Amino acid sequence: MACASKSPISGKNAVTALPARVAEQTSPKEALMLQGLRTAIYPAPDLDAAKRWYSELLGQAPYFDQPFYVGFAVGGFELGLVPDATPATDGPQPLWGVVDAEAAHARLLALGATSIEAVTDVGEGIKVAAVRDPFGNRLGIIQNPHFDLTALR
Repeated sequence: MACASKSPISGKNAVTALPARVAEQTSPKEALMLQGLRTAIYPAPDLDAAKRWYSELLGQAPYFDQPFYVGFAVGGFELGLVPDATPATDGPQPLWGVVDAEAAHARLLALGATSIEAVTDVGEGIKVAAVRDPFGNRLGIIQNPHFDLTALR
């Protein structure tokens, strides 16, 4: 099955072939767009230490705990840990929502993270910050009073 739609970038018509099973289950618009963030995965060569640190940070045990992957349920999303990847602070940079950026940043530092970006007011009440977790990963936070929780799907 092919689906014709206008590209939001070029404004031209684009034709995309959809697998039959996808075409049967979703409308063309749904099949051609991202539905939203589901999981952010962080490398954790010392999986046991990372599991303990993130359990302390999140105030909960993981819901999925295997030698190849540890998953935490966080506000309708998932924070995952994998042992066979290299920690880094570059690349994709998800921001985890917080109620109070200053308090969250301070707690991260108290738990042993190091600051990469101090809390910064970027305008319109939005504040962002980032730390390096004890395993070398960038962990970003955002306080955004405009974020609409009812828009989550």
